[in-house]
Amino acid sequence: MLLLHGVHDDEDHAPTEPARGGWAKAPAFSGPRAAALREATQRDRERYLTSGLVPIDCRYCHVTVKVKKLGPAHTSVQWNREATQRCAYFSEVRASGGDPARERACPRLADSIKHAVAEGCLEETSSAPPPGDG
Repeated sequence: MLLLHGVHDDEDHAPTEPARGGWAKAPAFSGPRAAALREATQRDRERYLTSGLVPIDCRYCHVTVKVKKLGPAHTSVQWNREATQRCAYFSEVRASGGDPARERACPRLADSIKHAVAEGCLEETSSAPPPGDG
């Protein structure tokens, strides 16, 4: 049982009646409106997941990952299955009995990201607009 203290426990509320007809949910759309909603949802999903990401190749093992720098101390890296399997550093971790998912990062890829910033291929702080609701 949850017991709330403070201003939350000083009123006695009667249970509220459920909405007439049972549980209320979002309306179900059909036809062209449903298709437009699905398309807009897919565009939003892609924008939230890929906004500002730049493909970067590792200079050591030549895998490609997507990277976005949000500042000097924050880097977002999206690995794909192929890159995770082909990464030389992660292969070394697997060969020694470790789990690459428990590693913070690949130091060789980190060097490649620093090189991409120095070469101007990747911005130190991404200028891509935030995915927001607009």
